[in-house]
Amino acid sequence: MQLLASVLGNLPRTFVPSLVGLYSLLQLTAVLDQLDARLIELLTAEPRVGVLEASRRLGVARGTVQARLDRLQARGVISGYGPDVSPAALDHGVMAFVTLEIRQAGGHDPVAARLAMIAEVLEAHTITGAGDMLCRVVARSNADLQRVIDAIVEVAGVLRTSTVIVLDTPVPYRMLPLVRATAAVPAG
Repeated sequence: MQLLASVLGNLPRTFVPSLVGLYSLLQLTAVLDQLDARLIELLTAEPRVGVLEASRRLGVARGTVQARLDRLQARGVISGYGPDVSPAALDHGVMAFVTLEIRQAGGHDPVAARLAMIAEVLEAHTITGAGDMLCRVVARSNADLQRVIDAIVEVAGVLRTSTVIVLDTPVPYRMLPLVRATAAVPAG
């Protein structure tokens, strides 16, 4: 701190606000810091915790928590607060990944728009490799999965599909390890 004070003391007065602005910019461009990671971890464990309670648990001011949340949302780090819904609890216990080969002339967008109309298609990604798109789908049973695949094959632009059925999910979708690792590594 003394070193910073001595450096600032030797700079022209007009330059000091620029350093403060630069420090603020560096804070804004940092991916995540430890407080961000702790806040995300708390919200992941307890999504219904309020800002005041989060500030109490993290040992920071309520305004700090709110500012962090606003910044994380604005940067797209936090993209939602919705509930995690289990397809199996909705009687859709079969999950599969379907690789699609599509007609190149039409492109991905029209196919993706039609896939979005099939309720059992949870995600669709454009990919590299043997296929053009990869979909995560759910169904009530293996027979119902055939119905879902048939609906996908009927989409204009889909030439063929290849399906793998999920047997188990030993590592479910998670973000906290990545959040922790990102907060531990300096940005840049």
